[in-house]
Amino acid sequence: MKDSIARSLKEGSDLRLKMAETMSAEIAAAATAIAEAFKAGRKLLLFGNGGSAADAQHIAAEFMNRFLIERPPLPAIALTTDTSVLTSIANDYAFDEVFSKQVKALGKKGDVALGITTSGSSVNVLKALRAAKKLGMATIALTGEGGKAASLSDIALQIPSRSTPRIQEAHIAVGHILCDLTDTILFKDVGKR
Repeated sequence: MKDSIARSLKEGSDLRLKMAETMSAEIAAAATAIAEAFKAGRKLLLFGNGGSAADAQHIAAEFMNRFLIERPPLPAIALTTDTSVLTSIANDYAFDEVFSKQVKALGKKGDVALGITTSGSSVNVLKALRAAKKLGMATIALTGEGGKAASLSDIALQIPSRSTPRIQEAHIAVGHILCDLTDTILFKDVGKR
């Protein structure tokens, strides 16, 4: 068991070091896009399935409430939380439409859509990213290696791994970094925490 634990932790730490070398520019671009949208009075829409749905909700909560500093709430909405909306769209249309219909209803030009998909291939996430682009929203994909989400996005945050658990662990780390950088850009006093 100790070897298994050590292997998992080492895989995660090695992946984070690789991300630091290969993803810093993209993460900074994503945080800048989110901060600029908030500065302009726009909002962030987040969505994904399963663990990615939980990550969407987690990141939205960090923006809406606070991350590390006391600051005004920031308009971030997880499209994964309203069971009546999700089940009515899935029932009346298709599960593939559960996020795209919400993006069409809530999204406006200048908003940001952040789609989270470990595989990069979740059809409902891909459709929502396409819908966001048609509306003139900035699009960010938080994915692993592979899939089409990265090519459908203005900014692709591709975790350099194919291991689902390691990708999911890295996704929440990136989410926290986005919150911290956004706060830094908007409020300039994150270092005083």
